[in-house]
This record gives sequence, C-alpha cells and structure tokens, in this order.
Amino acid sequence: MTSAAARAALDLTADLPVPDLEDLYRDLHRHPELSLTEHRTAGKLAERLAEAGYETAQGVGGTGVVGRLANGDGPTVLLRADMDALPVQEETGLPYASRTDGVMHACGHDLHVTWLTGAAATLAAGRDAWAGTLLVVGQPAEESGQGASRMLADGLYERFGRPDVLLGQHATPGPAGLYPHSPGLIMSAATDVDIVVHGRGGHGSRPESTVDPVVTAAYLVTRLQTVVSREIAAGESAVLTVGRIEAGTRHNIIPSEARISLNLRTQSEAVRQRMLEAIRRIARGECLAAGCPREPDVTLGNSFPVTVNDADTDARVAAVHGEVFGAGTVFDPGPAMGSEDFPQLALDNAIPYSYWFVTTTPADVWDRAPGDSLPEKFAAVPSNHSPHFAPDLSVIAPGVRTLVSGALALLSEA
Repeated sequence: MTSAAARAALDLTADLPVPDLEDLYRDLHRHPELSLTEHRTAGKLAERLAEAGYETAQGVGGTGVVGRLANGDGPTVLLRADMDALPVQEETGLPYASRTDGVMHACGHDLHVTWLTGAAATLAAGRDAWAGTLLVVGQPAEESGQGASRMLADGLYERFGRPDVLLGQHATPGPAGLYPHSPGLIMSAATDVDIVVHGRGGHGSRPESTVDPVVTAAYLVTRLQTVVSREIAAGESAVLTVGRIEAGTRHNIIPSEARISLNLRTQSEAVRQRMLEAIRRIARGECLAAGCPREPDVTLGNSFPVTVNDADTDARVAAVHGEVFGAGTVFDPGPAMGSEDFPQLALDNAIPYSYWFVTTTPADVWDRAPGDSLPEKFAAVPSNHSPHFAPDLSVIAPGVRTLVSGALALLSEA
C-alpha cells in the first residue's frame, strides 16, 4: 500500500513547471559564482521563494538565503541546497555552458538550487497536504567548507527557528533514475593540509651552493603515497591526494621554497590523526635528509566532518522514495569518500538528518562508457569536479520530487 506521503508527493508534482525549471537551471549554469560571491544565484533563489509565499531573508552568513513558511502545528523541516561553483574551465560544449572564464558549476550545485526552488514552490502550493514549518536554505561556500558554519554564526536558527530534521541531496554520476541512500555513514571527513619546504635558493648552474626545495618536495610527494598503503590498516578507508605543488619562477633559478597542498579523506578521527602525524613526520624527515635550513611548515586548512545519516530518518525518506520511484531505484551504495559541510547544520548530530544522492548521467553517455558493471562505468563517466560534468536535464523533475516526498514523509499530515 502506498503511503499518504507518497500519494501526496505524486499528486503535488504531477504538473511541475519543467520548462521553467529547465530555463532556471540553464541560467544558473551559465552564470556560476565562486564561494561567498553567490550574489546573483542568491538573488534568483530569494526572488522565487518570495513569489511562493515564503518569509525570505538574504545575506545570511554572507550570501546565504533563508525562506520560512509556517503552516500550522507540526515539525520544522529544513531543506538545503548549496549554491557555489568551482574554479574549473568548462569543457562540456553545452549551449548553456559557463560564460565566466575559469568558473564552472562542475559539482551540480546549480541543479541543487533548481531542485530546491521547485520543491519549495510545490510544497507552498500544496500546503493543504501538510502541517508544520518549512525552512528552505540556500547555502554558500560548501566547496570551501565555510558556508554552513557562517550561516550558523549569523544566527540561522536563532533568527528563523531551530529545525527538527534536515534534508539534503547531491547530484552524482550514475545512470539517471537512481537514489542511493545509506542509513549511517554516507560521506567521509576531509582535511586540507599545506606544507612549505624551505630551501636555499640560487643559480641553476650552481646547485651545490643551494638546498633545492623542488627536489625535496618531489621526494616528499612520493613518500606521502606510502601513508595510506603502509600506515593505514587494510580494513580502513582513507585517501591522500596531492592536489597542488608550486615552486620557482624561471628555468634557471633554484627557488627558496616549495609549496605542497594535500587533501585527506577519512572515515574516523583515529585514522585522520594517524595520517596527520605521518605527514608531519615524513615532511620533517625529508627536509632533514636534504639539509633544509629549517623545518617545514605544516598547516591544517579547511576541514569537513563525516556525514552520518540518522538511521530512522533516512529509512523513512528512503521508503517514500522507493514508493515514488519504484522498485530497484533506492539502494545502499556504502559510504563515499566525498565530503560535505552539511552535517555542521546538525549541530554535532543534535538534529537528525537524511542525505542522499541523485544519479544524473545522461543515458547515452552512460551507455557509451566502457565496462559492463556499474562500478566500471561509474569510473569512466565524467564525475563531479570534472570540466566535462554535465547532468541530464531529465533529472530536474525527479530531483524536485525527491525533496517534496522526503519533506512530506517528515511533516505532519494536514
């Protein structure tokens, strides 16, 4: 038997204004904005929320948007979408490709805002079907890990009310039409680390009079690859990526320093601390072996917590998604190594939440991808942060429907 929430969701989303939402998505994609500069995107979202009848505020935490719609007694449910783009040069060739040089919605946040806009309008128009309060949040700066904390520091819950439950979703590669859920750990923690290797610069013709930080940095990058393979137990999940290495200004100048930027992905605090200690030890050891004039600087940067769904909340949302989209569309993929700042809105897990994925790869792209199994094709198609990442427009309506049905599963029946 179909639940009341599923029936209501299907009824309310039967006539979604898909062409209008597609136009909004194309517009957002053409005009990407980096973290904490999402002024245009925020304005578009706020305008739509106000038109739908929400009490609306802008500038929360910098460029954040909040819409509040009270509709009788019941729980307060927060729906969140992140808004920022990435410093990526788009290579999709789409007719609505980014018009901002070097900036692209390569992670699907334009799609997230479109989904949120459609869900907010749908739930406002269908308020006869539910009771409670909706908080609709357009969050800035997810990519830099600053947005959620900035909105909280700016009084998000004090000004607009503390939610009883949080809902969020993310576009991901995979054949369009799947809605992966995990009832516990679904995304990993991330930590950025910056290392500065101090050498002694000089002329490229006289390396014997210098301490070359480039060579030391090269050894360091190679040695760091042993942290996961030789210092983390095989049963643990961890990733260490060297995302940037910078040194020097000209061909014949040995520079005075080299800079290395790392990103760690872990699923427990113990593994994170073990990796950080290994990084510090290896950096000191390589610099000592090279005769560097001083120890390296090792600095921790942005950090993201693990994303751990509340099992009961996620089970309710996953169940209604299964009813709305059919058998086989909802499954547990296990935890991903990607990271999110969404859990910060949960105040150290004091507020339960459900966070899930929506697969978005166009059917023709998926079919052409090499491999026979889902994991093989998943590895071959353009992923988030790729300059070729291009979600299929067919997922716009389903992504609205996931938020609407999830909210209705948690709000009170009218």
